[in-house]
Amino acid sequence: MKYFKTILSITILCTLFSCKTNSAAGKEEKIVLAYVTSWTSIIPDVNYVTHINYAFGHVTDSFDGVRIDNENRLRQIVALKEQKPSLVVFLSIGGWESGRFSEMAADEKTRRSFARDCARVVKEFGLDGIDMDWEYPTSSSAGISSSPDDTDNFTLLMREIREEIGNDKLLTFASVSSARYVNFPEVMPYIDFVNIMSYDMGTPPIHHSTLYRSERTGRLSGDEAVKAHVEAGVPIDKLVLGIPFYGRGTQGITGVYRNYRDIIKLDESFERRWDDVAKAPYLANDTVDFIIGYADARSIGYRCDYILEKGMLGAMYWDYAADDDEGTLRKAVFNGLNRR
Repeated sequence: MKYFKTILSITILCTLFSCKTNSAAGKEEKIVLAYVTSWTSIIPDVNYVTHINYAFGHVTDSFDGVRIDNENRLRQIVALKEQKPSLVVFLSIGGWESGRFSEMAADEKTRRSFARDCARVVKEFGLDGIDMDWEYPTSSSAGISSSPDDTDNFTLLMREIREEIGNDKLLTFASVSSARYVNFPEVMPYIDFVNIMSYDMGTPPIHHSTLYRSERTGRLSGDEAVKAHVEAGVPIDKLVLGIPFYGRGTQGITGVYRNYRDIIKLDESFERRWDDVAKAPYLANDTVDFIIGYADARSIGYRCDYILEKGMLGAMYWDYAADDDEGTLRKAVFNGLNRR
């Protein structure tokens, strides 16, 4: 009888523990990460985001610290945590054409000083972590300086930032779709997840961002970008898939770079078409069969299905202010990943 009671007690405890674990897992949200820029004034709706990357911070001219664009705007974004305590806010440091990374990371003194300043910024502004957006180690394609040693120095930099901010804060970085420039096996011990910039991968007459490869896909599709990162050494559950809230068009017809809120206002002379292989929309007209490729709610739905099926961590998008006033795209991302 005593044996039976012991077994029964263990069974009840296990059942309770299982229920608690499953309940927590059932409530767990996928990451929905929005880039929010310093040069816009739109306040994000915290009901449709779990994480925010504030863009941008930069390496100082002296190579040893962090300079933040529009600090008051950053404070305004951090204050949103009062509405949603679970909201996670990062400072994203870098961006296209943001330089001085190579010089900073090459010198042990300035690298350590920069890492300490990252910790200072996290504490001063009440941030949850740092997102590094060096585009890209060993590459000068953005008009910034580079060195063959950048990849190794990037690893050292991430290690030292981790040491300075501690393990209770988050550390991430934005990665080019091809998974080049970074030694992932060496970097992964120091970071929490990787944001894949699975966009800007082509210009008309091809899409700049698709889920799968079609005859109109450029360098990579989203699926190929994910596979490249897994092959490079990133666990699938540490990957966040990037989604553009903008399109890339033909010069002189729609503009090279157009936000979604502008694309949907284009006049009726443009025909909206669907690439069913790539799972992506585009616009055409009577004379040009591919004017601009972009993402809409339908294409986002397919990407959310992909993220869930593959066991990825979530999605991120550039950028929040590019959505329409109704929040069509941000709602598509959040609801697609966190189905009730």
